[in-house]
Amino acid sequence: MHPQNPQYTITPVARIHTDYQSKFGIPRQSGMTDSKGIIVFEPGFRNPDAVRGIEEFSHLWLLWVFSENVDKEFTPTVRPPRLGGNERRGVFATRAPFRPNHIGMSCVRLESVDYDTPDGPVLIVSGADMLDGTPIIDIKPYVSMDCIPDAACGFSDAALGYRLEVSIPDESVLSPVPLEKRQALSDILALDPRPSYHDDPERVYGFLFAGFEVKFTVSGDVLTVVSCEKAE
Repeated sequence: MHPQNPQYTITPVARIHTDYQSKFGIPRQSGMTDSKGIIVFEPGFRNPDAVRGIEEFSHLWLLWVFSENVDKEFTPTVRPPRLGGNERRGVFATRAPFRPNHIGMSCVRLESVDYDTPDGPVLIVSGADMLDGTPIIDIKPYVSMDCIPDAACGFSDAALGYRLEVSIPDESVLSPVPLEKRQALSDILALDPRPSYHDDPERVYGFLFAGFEVKFTVSGDVLTVVSCEKAE
């Protein structure tokens, strides 16, 4: 007979390093940009045998901890941003970060594996939607059976094609950002980082990305980049 209230200890196996340095600006789902991430295993899991054969898979599931929300109390309902922040849904009917066990999951593309590093084998991935330094509690290969083409996806379907037009009146604004990171930044901006209930064309928003503070305004369906400066 199983115990009624078992307690489990979960130890992070790795941490991911990304260009997302604040919660504001992180894509709401994985796979929405090609921004790169590097997964570094914790010392006890840096055995090359632990990732033997992983290159056979193009994508991985990452199970991770919403480490910035672990002190939040459980609530049975949440306000999904894509519903304008006003409608409530059950926490188990959403992907909201405020969960009883603070566990998230993301599907990422495995770009390569580097075995020759001081930290043992590291995984280079793209499409992550995770804060820099997020602890990962498990990694599993994505397989074709995970895809269900006729699955009903509730309110999330309505947001699939939503994009803003990104306007950069002065192209020199992005000159400090390395060329290989500009497309990912543009994709993030097009996804509209703002809470869905915000609609103030005069307000200047800002977030950190890859060591830069990016500021922008939004009027209608057009996002205008105001500045991009090295973060202090």
